[in-house]
Amino acid sequence: MSRVICAGHLNWDVTLRVDSLPDPDGEATVESSVGAGGGSAANVASGLVGLDVPTALLGSVGDDEHGASAVAELASKGVDCRYVVDVDDGPTTVKYIVVDAAGEVFVLGAPGVNEAFDADDLPTDALADADHLHLTSQAPETAAALAHKATELGTTVSFDPGRRIGDRGYTEALRLVDYVFLNDREAATALGEAAEHNHSATGGNGGAVGDALDETTLVVKHGPKGAEVRDGDERHVHPGYPVDAVDTTGAGDAFASGFIAARLAGRSYERALAIANACGALTAAEPGARTQLSWRRLDDLLER
Repeated sequence: MSRVICAGHLNWDVTLRVDSLPDPDGEATVESSVGAGGGSAANVASGLVGLDVPTALLGSVGDDEHGASAVAELASKGVDCRYVVDVDDGPTTVKYIVVDAAGEVFVLGAPGVNEAFDADDLPTDALADADHLHLTSQAPETAAALAHKATELGTTVSFDPGRRIGDRGYTEALRLVDYVFLNDREAATALGEAAEHNHSATGGNGGAVGDALDETTLVVKHGPKGAEVRDGDERHVHPGYPVDAVDTTGAGDAFASGFIAARLAGRSYERALAIANACGALTAAEPGARTQLSWRRLDDLLER
């Protein structure tokens, strides 16, 4: 039995490290190029198993070399991949991640089949047996259907909708979940600029998305400045950890892994934020989207 099921993107990432991000009509030098499994749901699943939380993945890949490699990599880490759908009429989604010397990132996506799965690909008994469902960016109707099923079964749900929260039609899903993960830019989009620092003011500032978040606990990630939980009128804050960022790819996914693992263990919001920020900091300090998380590796940061 998996304690957590992650549903969303499973990709193949090609990470290009460059000396600088070029201006329009400019050029940069590629210092290294590395291919590896990626995708937000897959990254969170990998992080959770590193933190000793049995986790399964619901997603989809093409019937090709990239898909086989991405699934094999996750399975080798201990992620249950039985609910990953093989699609024979399309390619695995490939993301080209460009990282400069300061760790800043931009992403180019090649279309693929990472949203070809649907809610019916996850058996009801698997969701009923799970303690938690974590949703990441996916087809809005799939996210809503999964959230409905989980709610009916009494399974708690978190959602990290990603950078397209404002234009993907996630309102129905957002109304159903227990936690929503947002970074500062996404929070400003979802809540409206005026409401970003006042969760109680979401209605009327963020439109339909803001209204959908009124009854939801927000977990807002401030990057190197830490993170906070906004639970109604209560706020819980952690300042984060000072690290030299090498590659911020996947840091938000690692944060989600730490927060979910901590809450499942019964930790307070303050402790969950400390653990989540430590996971994000470790990932930002190393190249690649999937730093190997473990409680042993977190100890030094958590003792500060």
